[in-house]
Amino acid sequence: RCHTWFWNLIQNDFKTGNIDYEGCMRLFEKMNISFDEDHFKHIFKKTLDKHTGDVISMDDFRAIYRALVHRAEYEDLFKAYSTDGKILPDGQLLKFLVKEQFQTEANETTALEIIMKYEPIDEVRKKRQMSFEGFVRYMNSEECSIFKIQYKSVYQDMTKPLCDYFISSSHNTYLISDQLMGPSHLWGYTSALLKGCRCLEIDCWDGNNNEPIVYHGHTLTSRIPFRSVIHVIDKYAFMSSAYPLVLSLENHCSPKQQEAMADCLKTILGDKLLSLPVSGEVDMNRLPSPEALKFKVLIKNKKVGTIEESLMRIDDDYHGEVEEMSDSDGQSDEEDSDDTLPPRLSRTPSKRRGDPRSSTPPQKKKKVRKVKIALALSDLVIYTKSQKFVSFDHSLKHQQCYENNSIGETAARKLAKTSVKEFISHTTRFITRIYPKGTRMSSSNYNPQDFWNVGCQMVALNFQTRGLPMELQDGKFLDNGACGYVLKPEFLRDCNTSFTPRNVGGYSKPMSLSIRLISGHQLPPSSMSKTNKADPMVQIEIFGVPEDQTRKKSSVVKSNALCPKWNETFSFTIQVPELALIRFCVEDEVSLVNNEFLGQYTLPVMCLNTG
Repeated sequence: RCHTWFWNLIQNDFKTGNIDYEGCMRLFEKMNISFDEDHFKHIFKKTLDKHTGDVISMDDFRAIYRALVHRAEYEDLFKAYSTDGKILPDGQLLKFLVKEQFQTEANETTALEIIMKYEPIDEVRKKRQMSFEGFVRYMNSEECSIFKIQYKSVYQDMTKPLCDYFISSSHNTYLISDQLMGPSHLWGYTSALLKGCRCLEIDCWDGNNNEPIVYHGHTLTSRIPFRSVIHVIDKYAFMSSAYPLVLSLENHCSPKQQEAMADCLKTILGDKLLSLPVSGEVDMNRLPSPEALKFKVLIKNKKVGTIEESLMRIDDDYHGEVEEMSDSDGQSDEEDSDDTLPPRLSRTPSKRRGDPRSSTPPQKKKKVRKVKIALALSDLVIYTKSQKFVSFDHSLKHQQCYENNSIGETAARKLAKTSVKEFISHTTRFITRIYPKGTRMSSSNYNPQDFWNVGCQMVALNFQTRGLPMELQDGKFLDNGACGYVLKPEFLRDCNTSFTPRNVGGYSKPMSLSIRLISGHQLPPSSMSKTNKADPMVQIEIFGVPEDQTRKKSSVVKSNALCPKWNETFSFTIQVPELALIRFCVEDEVSLVNNEFLGQYTLPVMCLNTG
């Protein structure tokens, strides 16, 4: 049956005789078979070596198909459950689901649905059976992916306040390479939005003809019009996620051009722009939820006065109206070039940190720079007001829930060491954004895990820079339908939590994780290989609280990237699985001291699929 089905499927393409490389590739694509071109080319060439010319017969095609599709591991599994080595009846498939895939709740209907969905041979399907071809298609499907299919759509409660979520956030979104000379490009925004990023950064400066521009100030990065950036955002904002998008404005514009920005935001974004509190309510003790803000764009910027004052101005024509703020309130998020903690604000003569009683000699008054803010732009800020971070104590006493802090990575790392409890308590109440230090000229990134561990919502990374930090970012935000919002664990949302990453105490829910590394299939060949070879080894790494951080390595399989087999088992005990990510990294052993990266996949431990 399988034989006849296969010939019927391909004979049309061989009607006019044998087929060449391009024809063979097209046929694979028509059959929906994914393949790696290096391996495909190698196997095709090997088949051609058996005879002259550059075309192959139907028999040759079948051999290539089997080499790329019929994995020996699948055949072994199939035969273990098949009654005759050719067919898997629905009852046997059910046994496989329960025993191998740990689908304890599976029943005959489950098995039948799988047969109906994946079995390509009509007569086999009608008998409620599965052929090896159907089995291969099922095993290669999303249902058998290591990432649980249920988590590929939004499944978390989206009605909690915004500060209860980790939010996918980008730093200097307009750059597509380094911070000094690199091009600024609209593609930075498009690609971040298509990845589900929900907080973009826009560095705004005065341009010609009252048209604000976007670039990395005081550097040679190229410039793009603010208007073009907003047009791109308007087009792509909700293509990958329906949940709110925050535009973090790093604003260096004069009041006149701030008005031009406000105008631009209103006219281009229209109804998408959030310019009033949700449903008219002004409950300013609790942030609204992602659900309540669906399809809305929020502006994160400095704000003059309160939301109530903005609402009273709503019908006024206040073009040209400007308010002054002192620098301590209004300093732009990332203007602390040295990324240190600001001195504590105090109306009394300056006192040292630490003992409040120890008075010190009066110091020269620091000149306070005045920042001018156009009311038209200020009034567009509702739930994401940029507020300079002073100290956790100051925030607890004075900060409103709609005021957000941005803290540079160096200062944030110090705080995570010295005041971790206060830091976590702070992030249960206020949206906290972390950004890379200014000295990362090559747009390198820091490890975001350290800041997720203390509950920081917006851990902003340079999306344009590939490497481990972005792989962790991409892996974390695969969760919850890749919508850019992931609900924080309960212990990072509760104001009275006593959790800390180094002392998880009663918050530990140990998970025993056993990973059997069976084999690889069509891995990228080594760059040193003239054919399709590599010497692959796999590293399995856990990222999470310090106690969970660990790495294990497989052995090296020599000279095989097409179908290396390891059959090794690795065991992990994970104390805080809700914060843990697991990363599978495949490397080519070039020499005893040097490995070449071939590929990786990272996902949250809680999203792992059994089986």
